[in-house]
Amino acid sequence: MNNPKKSGLILEPAQKKELYRLQRRLLLRSGLTLGALTMLTGCNMQDGDDVDKVLWAMSRWNDRVQAWLFSDRRPAQTYRPDQITTPFRFNAFYPEDNVPEVDIATWQLDVSGLVTDKRPWTMQKLRALPQQSQITRLICIEGWSAIGQWSGVPLRTFLQHVGADMRAGFVGFRCADRYYSSIDMATALHPQTTLALDFVGKELPDEFGYPLRLRVPTKLGFKNAKHIVAISVSNTNPGGYWEDQGYNWFSGI
Repeated sequence: MNNPKKSGLILEPAQKKELYRLQRRLLLRSGLTLGALTMLTGCNMQDGDDVDKVLWAMSRWNDRVQAWLFSDRRPAQTYRPDQITTPFRFNAFYPEDNVPEVDIATWQLDVSGLVTDKRPWTMQKLRALPQQSQITRLICIEGWSAIGQWSGVPLRTFLQHVGADMRAGFVGFRCADRYYSSIDMATALHPQTTLALDFVGKELPDEFGYPLRLRVPTKLGFKNAKHIVAISVSNTNPGGYWEDQGYNWFSGI
């Protein structure tokens, strides 16, 4: 991170702590530039409203820039089977012993929003769709990454089957563990974006998102929703668990 003193901004210890909290909350730990710090000069870090407005504006600007740079034809890097990370790391907003136990006998995938077919989906129907496999790297905002093999239904294929409006802006996900997230339609249609059913050739383990998770290798790990129970298509941004707390919404890599 740039040194605040070099930008003319001198912070007290409590203010530095506040700045760090805001940086983390808006995924700006590695993106808060000298120019951005200059914008904060003269702000009282104890009065969060003005600072929040600046950082929220920066986050929205980051979203627009990332969306402009994103290409739905450029693939994320893929890897060989011998490069798969073992053991693969668990991550969630709760400890591993709180992973939900989903009963597949009663589980269904609800579909809503700008789609022509809103009938729920069973696992049997999902597995009957064309499948694809990828070995890609999951990159966590916390600074670690891991390579895994994911197999499942291309999200584009699923959206076509439910008659989704491909001109819509957003695809949202709700999960059995109370998590929720959303991605832009361009990312949803990216050829590597997958509704994953399997991990390393076997049914998804509970800790990695059973029975259904989003695998989107062009975005940071927290965008990869797990234990999905509902998908919606809309022109209104549905936000997300971390995004609504200030994390950068687009979060491309």
